[in-house]
Amino acid sequence: MREQWGQVRRGSGYLLAGLPSAMATMLVLPLLAIGAMSTGLGGLGLVVFPRMMIGMRRWSEWHRRRAAALLGVPVTARRATLPKGVRAQWRQVLDDPESRRDARWVLRHVVTGIPAGLAALACVGAAVFTAVAAPLWWLFPAGEPLRLLLAVPVTGWESALTAGAAQVAVAGAVTWWAVPRLARFHARGCLAALEPSAEDRLAERVGALTESRSGVLDAHGAELRRIERDLHDGTQARLVAIAMRLGVAREALPEESGALARLLQEAHEGTEEAMTELRGVIRTMYPPILADRGLEGAVASVAARAGVPTEVELGELGRLPAAVEAAAYFIVAETLTNAAKHSGATRVLVRLTRHDGALLIEVTDDGIGGVDESLGTGIIGIRRRAAALDGTVLVGGPAGGPTTITVELPCAS
Repeated sequence: MREQWGQVRRGSGYLLAGLPSAMATMLVLPLLAIGAMSTGLGGLGLVVFPRMMIGMRRWSEWHRRRAAALLGVPVTARRATLPKGVRAQWRQVLDDPESRRDARWVLRHVVTGIPAGLAALACVGAAVFTAVAAPLWWLFPAGEPLRLLLAVPVTGWESALTAGAAQVAVAGAVTWWAVPRLARFHARGCLAALEPSAEDRLAERVGALTESRSGVLDAHGAELRRIERDLHDGTQARLVAIAMRLGVAREALPEESGALARLLQEAHEGTEEAMTELRGVIRTMYPPILADRGLEGAVASVAARAGVPTEVELGELGRLPAAVEAAAYFIVAETLTNAAKHSGATRVLVRLTRHDGALLIEVTDDGIGGVDESLGTGIIGIRRRAAALDGTVLVGGPAGGPTTITVELPCAS
């Protein structure tokens, strides 16, 4: 009983407070329209409109917290601040899905808040009015007596007490049953309008994961560059020094040293083999040429060493994430290796451009075509490198050629 009474009290307060707020909310959209149109008045709206949108965010957030408190569910606070700069502020206002949810809530709150508030006012008001007016029936004019239960005139204490008690009971019962349910219904609608849908949550989660993966890939690329520098400048340099000392020691030994000379020779040759293997490991980790000459220079170097005449066309690439640069380098290298080994081509064209936030890599050869990925042509490895960055690979290689491999790598970070 006590719990139900608490629900009636909270629901009544929620709906009765929502009635004037819904009436006030009717002014929100007209005011926003005025703020947007004021951009033509010396650019006033450029500054005013984003702040009006933030004001609407705070207004809707207050109602959101009230709805969550009524339902007893936790909610996280939404961002209600503006970045610096007019352009950044407008970009946030126009691109933020929360702004669209706020506008959706405004319409919903006006449409549902006013009827729900009036219904609660009628239920609570009927009980309160009857309890106050019934004992004062004698103040009403004789020609226009107080009427209760819609049609029963009150002409004496008997009718006042019986009809008044009946109307209070009916209004109280309706309030007891309907008001908490109506308040919860309205609160759930408020949260539904302001909370992201399952699709929106999934899209936001995918966006967050994409952003975090981009950061991980950048950190991974930076770590690979650090390891490459340490191996190149440290371990490889020490191996070179050891090899030189072993070479000098071999030259200094007399010819009749026998077993000692053979041991030095084996150590010297083993050191040189280790250096060769280390250079191969460094190139597969993060090619030093990328750090020295950038992607343009690295691709030009790969093309110059290709086993088939290769022409390179480079557009305006701008600054690329390290992970994208490394993937692009290895994709071009693998594609040129495939062309030299399998296509029988006499000419290869490599084109790198940047369009709509993505790096486009197109490699076309005039070979025999007929690309079959199941034969281990290296396309599977290219697809894996591209997939790691959410990229796509298209292979066009009909029998008789030509073969075109197009790779798109997103560059946004």
